[in-house]
Formats: sequence, C-alpha cells, structure tokens
Amino acid sequence: MRTHTALLPLLLLFGVPLCGAADEPSPHALKLYDTYCVQCHGVNRNGNGVNSGSMAVKPRDHTDSKAMGDTPDDLLFKAIKQGGLSVSKSVLMPTWGGVLSDDEIHELVKYLRFVSKTESSSSATTTTATTATTATTTTATTN
Repeated sequence: MRTHTALLPLLLLFGVPLCGAADEPSPHALKLYDTYCVQCHGVNRNGNGVNSGSMAVKPRDHTDSKAMGDTPDDLLFKAIKQGGLSVSKSVLMPTWGGVLSDDEIHELVKYLRFVSKTESSSSATTTTATTATTATTTTATTN
C-alpha cells in the first residue's frame, strides 16, 4: 500500500489522470451531434436550439455539469436510442435507434461527457456509490 501512496505525487506531477474524465471526442461524434442534436439542443449545447422556442419542454442543457453528472451513461444511451419517453422524459425527444447504430450512440454518450465535463458512469456504479455512502453515514451515526 505504501508504494501506491509514494506514486501519487509522481502521477500528479506528470499529469496522469486519476479518474475517468471525458476524453477528447471523435470528429464523427461531433458530426453526429451537429447533424441530429443541434436543432433542439443548440450550437452551444445548452438546450437553446432553433427548434427549442416552440417546444413545450426545453431540451436538456448538455453543458449543465450537475444534471449531466447525475445521469448515468446507460440512461443517456437509452434516451438517445429509444427516445425521451423510455426514460420518463419528454415525448419531444425522438428515438434515434432506427437511424444511429449502437456504436454511434455510444460515441454520442462519450461526446456528451466531454461537453458536460463529467465522468462516465453507470447505474450500477451510481447505485453502489449511493449505497456505500448511505452505509458509511449509517455506521457513523450509530457509533
């Protein structure tokens, strides 16, 4: 364990990322977003696209780190593939599963992590982290 502690300053010194920060997006992901998403989510990715003014529900602001960070990757994937209703969101979010491949949708999810400056997460990871935090809090208050 001592070896890992000694390596930490070296890792930080050389800029080695210690967590799964979003990688640089692929040019293909950018093209996909600009083709299929920008009309509603906007050129600034903030939910103010040209179509958003006439929509009853404002599109998701993809630059909102808090909201995007709280949304697991599998939920983003499902929303893109199966539409907003599949994740209890707006009916105005179309289904793209018939247009985009699963690989392209995964690229878009990764791109959304880049835009929102958030880390990749899964429901299982989120649930485990929440359970661990709850257990730690419960143990601390009972001791």
